Amino acid sequence: MSKPDPDDVALRRLLADPAHLTLDLRDATTRSTKALGLRHAVVYLVDIQQRRLVPQTAVAPALPVDGSLAGWAYRTQSLRVEESRTGGGITAWFPLLDGAERLGVLAVDECALTASSLTRGRALASLLAMVITSKRAYEDSFVLHTRTERMQLPAEMLRALLPPRTIGDGNVVSTAVLEPAYEIGGDAFDHSLTDTTLHVAVLDAMGHDLASGLTTTVSLAACRNARRIGLRLPELVQSVDDALSSWLPDKFCTGVIAQLDLVTGMLHWVNCGHPAPILIRDERLIIDAMEHDADPPMGMPSLLTSQSRRTHEIALKPGDRVLMYTDGVVEARTREAKLLGLERFADYVIRATAGGELAPESLRRLIHSILDTQEGRLRDDATLLMFEWRPPPEGGRPFPRPLPD
Repeated sequence: MSKPDPDDVALRRLLADPAHLTLDLRDATTRSTKALGLRHAVVYLVDIQQRRLVPQTAVAPALPVDGSLAGWAYRTQSLRVEESRTGGGITAWFPLLDGAERLGVLAVDECALTASSLTRGRALASLLAMVITSKRAYEDSFVLHTRTERMQLPAEMLRALLPPRTIGDGNVVSTAVLEPAYEIGGDAFDHSLTDTTLHVAVLDAMGHDLASGLTTTVSLAACRNARRIGLRLPELVQSVDDALSSWLPDKFCTGVIAQLDLVTGMLHWVNCGHPAPILIRDERLIIDAMEHDADPPMGMPSLLTSQSRRTHEIALKPGDRVLMYTDGVVEARTREAKLLGLERFADYVIRATAGGELAPESLRRLIHSILDTQEGRLRDDATLLMFEWRPPPEGGRPFPRPLPD
């Protein structure tokens, strides 16, 4: 009779002990690391602006996302290995992922790396990612360790409602960034998945204060409520119109709300006074592919016209990327005091796509390049949301994509 695999025994012992679900992150990491027979592990979570990886379970310096091997593991969502800086041996950096969402990295120190220790390290990273996701909604320690500034009240209110930065499955990935991280007033994004549909929205309320944040909050809640009771796109937008008209009659909100059929690739959207989305296909910007006259903003302005909301559609091809944004993006200025503009903005995304960069990393780098030319301060909120449709071909294999180096 063959002996049981020690990795299987360790995993069964760990999963049979429910205590890790009620422990704080530090104790959960210590207990799980010991149960899996690993020497030492440290959890690093990314800060809200995705610039630093901050240690959560040990006293250690924060690491830059740009310029460290830990950051490379985060940026590429892949394993990286280096000589340990303390006590000899090897440090393996595992990405911490909640589905498609990048949480941070896990450092595992071992005397030597083997196939068994790598398997256990991946299992530990998966387990701790689930622990982090289950706890961070109500444990403020995660927030305290990953903020570098005091968050303003409008931003606090809006961020409480925002979904994860990145969601996805085998057919699609949707990712978003929003700046200024601590002072947003009226911008927001939303994305969600069902078995057959990706729902996305980018919203921009008038002004940059608490009332603006409240306007966007009501719009976001109305959009979700309508979506979750199965309303079609025109009725969904009408629900937002009605909510704003009833509760905030002197406020309005621009936005693009869209639905992508994950089977057919048919994209439907409604544009309510907002910049048109951008289509990127075969590493090229498809000029005017999604340009249409915009409808009035959501809220009272929509009730002052007899024109009904118009739903637009376009058939996507596998590999297409659609980019939605608020006007604060293209109104940002370069170091030469020139407007960034739509063409420069699209060109950056196209070059990143051509280089095989993952969609979340493309947006992270793009928003940082915009911030860096503004000395960290934007004149207006800037929100980017990009989704990529990559259905498996008829044979069932995943659609091929370039891999990072």
